[in-house]
Amino acid sequence: MTFPFAARIITYVTDNSKLNPVWVDTTQKFDHMLAELLKEPVVAVDTESNSLHAYREQVCLIQFSIPDWDFLLDPLAGLDLHPLGDLFSSNKNKKVFHAAEYDIICLRRDFGFTFQNIFDTMQAARILGRQKLSLGDQVEAEFGLQLDKHNQKADWAKRPLTSSMRTYACLDTHYLIPLREKMIRQLHRRGLVDLAEEDFKRLCESSAEDNHKPLYTQVRGYQELSGAQLAVLNELCAYRDQRARQTNQPLFKVVSNQALLAIAQLCPKDEHELQKIEELPIRLLERHAEGLLNAVRGGLQAQPIDLPRRERPDGRFLNRLDQLKAWRKQTAEGMQVLSDIILPRDILEEIASQNPQDLLSLKKIMKSVPWRFARIGTEILDVIKEKK
Repeated sequence: MTFPFAARIITYVTDNSKLNPVWVDTTQKFDHMLAELLKEPVVAVDTESNSLHAYREQVCLIQFSIPDWDFLLDPLAGLDLHPLGDLFSSNKNKKVFHAAEYDIICLRRDFGFTFQNIFDTMQAARILGRQKLSLGDQVEAEFGLQLDKHNQKADWAKRPLTSSMRTYACLDTHYLIPLREKMIRQLHRRGLVDLAEEDFKRLCESSAEDNHKPLYTQVRGYQELSGAQLAVLNELCAYRDQRARQTNQPLFKVVSNQALLAIAQLCPKDEHELQKIEELPIRLLERHAEGLLNAVRGGLQAQPIDLPRRERPDGRFLNRLDQLKAWRKQTAEGMQVLSDIILPRDILEEIASQNPQDLLSLKKIMKSVPWRFARIGTEILDVIKEKK
């Protein structure tokens, strides 16, 4: 299959000016692209979203690279992207991401894709004990090349994309396949391939949490407020959310969390008192004074909010947790990796909570990390039994 509208890569270019990604915004181009991708055993993938520029973020660009082609797929072009599900769910094609969790969450949220058989170069870097984890750091370390990241905060929903934005997006996948090849050899040499595959399988299940928490929980420090202040903060958050929806802006661009917390603490009665809030710039004061003051009044008239009491954790649970963390830290230092490489936090906490007393019970808790169970399961039981 040939593309009459682009030149082939042939080899991984080292001169960014020679990159010539295929812009995919028609059904014909999409079908051709997908056919090429499905033929490849390894496909590099990345996404760009507009979380810094919209109330509800969406995937605005999907990048793919294979040895002969770089593709920039426009999800805003009205194409039916469901056939991509065959690629992402296939066990035949290895999908290479950098920092896969966020991309998988966004692709699952927007398109309902499911995932199998991935490789995450950032997680591989963590497993290899590297201190610097960004894609730019990996490319520089392995290829001696520097990636230009000045478009990192760009608005990816805008069309057309500038040439520099296209180059930036293309570079996020262009080197992933050769980077994986280097990393997989290093993982093999250190006997860590199975550990990495274990983590990649867990990443395939990444999804956004259903957030049904009260609005005031968006603001760090809410626990320090009185019941009346908390009711005010909740009204302030509701006002901000409404304005963000109306103007299609992210929450932080309407009013910052710090400003909302300061307003809830002071509960200003008029604009003069509102002006005392240092965290509220004058331009935002002029724009939102009436709405913020109405929210304060509404919160003061509402029922004070009592935070639910947290049950104090069982002392034996805390003791097991501390002992497991200390063991994990010591083991990680010996391997020169971060602690969660030895044992992910969610599993560590579940072990401390369930307190398994035999390998069969522990195996059920560690079912998603069988490689780790086979190698450190007995050690974990020894740690627990020593400090019951």
